[in-house]
Amino acid sequence: MNKKEILIGFVTGIIANTIGTLLYIIIFSDLSIKETYLAAVSQGHVGSLLALGAVLNLAAFFGFLKIKRDLRARGVLIATLLTALLIMYYKIF
Repeated sequence: MNKKEILIGFVTGIIANTIGTLLYIIIFSDLSIKETYLAAVSQGHVGSLLALGAVLNLAAFFGFLKIKRDLRARGVLIATLLTALLIMYYKIF
């Protein structure tokens, strides 16, 4: 049961990050999603784009804490740490 709750939180964190990144692109970019991503890759800003998308993970994390779903909040935290490692990879390589 515990692993299932953590997995639900992890998937929620990945989905929140994806939605946050897409919302950021839609709201603040004049280009399409694909063109914005390609521009971010060519300019080396993919990590920044992912970091801005991860802001929605805060809402998911604190939402789960508020409704006393600590294991799901732990899953969101794991997804956020995975995103941080991915950002670090993009910044180094």
